[in-house]
Amino acid sequence: MSVLEVNFDGLVGPTHNYSGLAHGNVASMSHGGLVSNPREGALQGLGKMKSLMDAGYAQGVLPPQQRPDLGALRALGFSGSTREVLARAAKEAPQLLRAVCSASSMWTANAGTVTPSVDAPDGRVHFTPANLQSSFHRYLEPETTGRVLAAIFKDEAHFAHHPVLPATPAFSDEGAANHTRLGASHGEPGVHLFVYGRRAFGEGVEPKRYPARQTLEASQAVARQHGLGEAQTVFAQQHPDAIDAGVFHNDVIAVGNGPVLLYHEMAFLDEQGTLDELRAKMATPLIPVRVPKEAVSMEDAVASYLFNSQLLSNPDGSMTLVVPGECQDNEAVWRTIQDLLIAGPNPINEVLVKDVKQSMRNGGGPACLRLRVALSAAERAALSGRVLLDDGLHGDLTAWVERHYRDRLAPEDLADPQLAEETLTALDELTRLLAIGSVYPFQQA
Repeated sequence: MSVLEVNFDGLVGPTHNYSGLAHGNVASMSHGGLVSNPREGALQGLGKMKSLMDAGYAQGVLPPQQRPDLGALRALGFSGSTREVLARAAKEAPQLLRAVCSASSMWTANAGTVTPSVDAPDGRVHFTPANLQSSFHRYLEPETTGRVLAAIFKDEAHFAHHPVLPATPAFSDEGAANHTRLGASHGEPGVHLFVYGRRAFGEGVEPKRYPARQTLEASQAVARQHGLGEAQTVFAQQHPDAIDAGVFHNDVIAVGNGPVLLYHEMAFLDEQGTLDELRAKMATPLIPVRVPKEAVSMEDAVASYLFNSQLLSNPDGSMTLVVPGECQDNEAVWRTIQDLLIAGPNPINEVLVKDVKQSMRNGGGPACLRLRVALSAAERAALSGRVLLDDGLHGDLTAWVERHYRDRLAPEDLADPQLAEETLTALDELTRLLAIGSVYPFQQA
């Protein structure tokens, strides 16, 4: 069975803007109010996908959400035509307008949690969309996310879809950004590391400055949905000091692939206990790659997004680390990559630097942009739609972006009804281009 990890990247949406909506995301907050370039952002994302595809990695595409979400504004009491709804929201509740225009769905690491068929009792790939209830602008995503995943992974013989967890603080779920699968390879049974920030029920240590977005109870519920047993799961608490330093998801402080776990020493509240449990449950030896704070400070880790990098497997057993350009610009981080990672006793022997500045300024690096789905040859053949990247699809998507996207978007532009019309036109064309059917609310109305 030829199992490949397919990275499904989210397309940057036409309303990509810097509204500073994510409390606890330092990059998002610090760039709030700046002028964005949606066209450049989408092309940067496509450029990363194309370069990884050209390097031999399996690459997929997920569409953005429908934005602005006029249905959400109408549900909150804004009525009238599109122009009237946008104008009133801009005047009376500009923060709500910014929220319903967010293009945050491009960070598909938050789209949901995935369990490959080799780990599931029924031999199917399992999906649970994340409820993202901790922030309003992301809470709007799960319904469409579920429809998109169900449209692409449609064959019930191969794929299973689970309901979103209850959208309450007790089951706050941020998806694969707090989930890592470790094992010998993508095709061998693995152990699932679920990282949480707080307990909803019972006593525990919590961050003081920024909210913990993932609960233990949410992670446990997803594991139950997917049929994962105790021998297949490790639940570890993220260090609250890391959250308070701006590490809003575990994928900002740790990344795993195969038997390798690359992490900052401040990633886990109980570092040794987490490593010991992983070692006890993994069938293959764990290869921990620890970055001490003396080498990379928490501030540099958050600013560079070193750990929000993609760690990819190569046929010869080596691994490639895909980092944002900000890592190369940071002397301490770049030195650590060369001296500790590339030259260290681990499979990582190559680093690729990618420019994703439009995403980085909004708080998402290379790892945020992709949802990892391990698929067998039969499962890849069972995919619906035109979502696996090749030269033809890349060319079509590039031309689509250049036709429909603006190269400048300021927060005040979000009230422009023409932007809403442009977006719907673009998304309607995109669903035909990807052959995924009617997944958007405006297409089903």
